[in-house]
Amino acid sequence: MASPTQITVAPVSGFRQLSLFIKLPRILYDDLPGYVPPLDMEERDLLSPKRAHFFDHGFACYFLAWRNGVPIGRISAQIDALVLKQDGPRTGFFGALDTAEPACVRPLMDAAEAWLKARQVERIRGPWTLNSNGQSGLMVEGQHEMPMIGTSWHPSTLGPAVEAAGYGRAVDLLSYSMEVGPAAEQANQLPGNLRERLGNITMRGLRMDHIAEDAEILRDIYNDAWSDTWGNVPLTRRDVEGLLKALRPILRSEQYVLAEVNGEPAAIALVVPNMFDVGGDLGGAPSPLGWLKLGKRILQHDFRSARVVLLGVRKKYLGTALRAMLPVLIIDELMRRGHVLPYRTIELGWVLETHEGLRKLIERIAPTPYKRHRMYEKAVSPV
Repeated sequence: MASPTQITVAPVSGFRQLSLFIKLPRILYDDLPGYVPPLDMEERDLLSPKRAHFFDHGFACYFLAWRNGVPIGRISAQIDALVLKQDGPRTGFFGALDTAEPACVRPLMDAAEAWLKARQVERIRGPWTLNSNGQSGLMVEGQHEMPMIGTSWHPSTLGPAVEAAGYGRAVDLLSYSMEVGPAAEQANQLPGNLRERLGNITMRGLRMDHIAEDAEILRDIYNDAWSDTWGNVPLTRRDVEGLLKALRPILRSEQYVLAEVNGEPAAIALVVPNMFDVGGDLGGAPSPLGWLKLGKRILQHDFRSARVVLLGVRKKYLGTALRAMLPVLIIDELMRRGHVLPYRTIELGWVLETHEGLRKLIERIAPTPYKRHRMYEKAVSPV
């Protein structure tokens, strides 16, 4: 007979356990300072095999940790066929790691590791939910900062527990909070004739009647820009189509910034309004009245902050002045659009700590990262 204090970990089975897996963080973290639950609907889009486009090219196993019949933690183990095509060790991932109890981390990690090793994985990285195009990293700094759409939250005790389970730090992902307003515009002030000196550079927004075409431009530039970056997984057409479809109710033309050089798409950015601004006070599962409030706030576009979720410059500009200046011009364009959009804060997130060039550009405006997410990895021997 199991001890009442013993932790057991088992794969998720059936719809009810999957629903529990999806909403578990808001149950575990409900009373922790700094935590604001996302909508269960958003989490289901990330994790449900019927909704998440990850499952077009990957497969996963979800685990729940139990003590005395009470769920106390969760983790996912997943393999992405797109990653298996890349050079290097056969790599699998863990993700969706959540628990308020450090003692629960090792049993969860052991379960995910055993599942991955049985599938001939040689290296494990994470946390990713479910790959690098979803939620990335374990929050190690910034638990008391404003919550942001698409960004995972973890208690500060979780990182040390992952390291105690044998996983080493791989890389940190930094997030910066950029205030939109006169002071930020002054910090990013550019010479008036800069665009003319660099060439025929134009900026445009999303064409609402050509969303599919603009989605493909975004995907093409982003995949080209980040193809050799640590941990990158290329976006598929369905990834981008699904993203823009999910954003359609809150999408405005100004949230999409396309820089064209001599008429050719050269750099891209996509800004997403922060759903916590309109739904953070409603809980993960709003009441009928709560849903009405949410709908009204979305229709009014009652957002105060937003996040840059995709940013990239074509590789053909490497080694040129345009490579350095196109991100600056995009940030300048975002500042200009701040006079039209209601956002007072824009997060530039998940910047690799090793990406010094991009960091220098951002840190002219926001000198210090306000959140830090950590990626871990471990070499393993397949079973």
